[in-house]
Amino acid sequence: MRRALVLLALAAPAPAFAHGAGSGGWHPEWSIWAPLLLFAGVYVAGFVRLSRRSAHGRPALRRGATLFGAGWLILAAATGSPLHEAGEHSFLMHMIEHELIMLPAALLLVLARPGAVLLWAFPTSVRGTFANIARGGRTFWDWLAAPVAATAVQGAVMWLWHMPPLFDRALDNEGWHIAQHLSFLLSALLFWWAVAHGRRTGQGLAAFCLFLTSLIGGALGALMAFSTSPWYAPYAALGLTPAGLSPAEDQQLAGLVMWVPGGAFHAAAALYFLYRWLKASEVSHALAAE
Repeated sequence: MRRALVLLALAAPAPAFAHGAGSGGWHPEWSIWAPLLLFAGVYVAGFVRLSRRSAHGRPALRRGATLFGAGWLILAAATGSPLHEAGEHSFLMHMIEHELIMLPAALLLVLARPGAVLLWAFPTSVRGTFANIARGGRTFWDWLAAPVAATAVQGAVMWLWHMPPLFDRALDNEGWHIAQHLSFLLSALLFWWAVAHGRRTGQGLAAFCLFLTSLIGGALGALMAFSTSPWYAPYAALGLTPAGLSPAEDQQLAGLVMWVPGGAFHAAAALYFLYRWLKASEVSHALAAE
């Protein structure tokens, strides 16, 4: 563990070394980039159509587009850049990819509220069909997007996919790997939507769910960080990473990334909601005193 901490600084160049040791260069995967570009294209088309019809709402549209663009760029950097290929040679790089997907990328996409913009990319008849489907599934969505339920879903997804049998299968099979990343992204979008925009979400409940999530992810990261043997057979079989880390050290650093920066991200968001809750309570008490 101590040696792994010392070697953390050496892990930064791993993407470059990984490609030098592997295929000799970065080769973009169109199975990843095609959906990413389609997603961005649909948003741009919807943004153009909606901005033409909503003169007074353009500042809000531009703010949403800025948040969406930032989230999309982080998502593209995590899944479509050399970082993704580096994750094939280092669990640490793979963990960084996962954290980027589930934390800043998912949060920014949720804050952008892209639903209406994406719908406006389609003809009126298609938008009507989506609206009917949404109305029909409102009860289920309200239950699923409740903060506690969304927290449980994301926690289950996180722990189940990091169990060795499932994680090994994702490493060995591209279809399972795509399913893993989609699960991480969708569960994170659901969680951030529930705490930021949920219809039944109070500030205090949002703070509690964020603190709870920091503990759920932190516990898993701590188990990895203190483990002295690698959990995942495909990484263990690779031997030393391009940065010179043993499989156990590589896993320990990956656990630290999930435990410390990941936990700090959720804790910081929790403190923000806690501050807003206390501020609202203070204002409410002041008004009642008058």
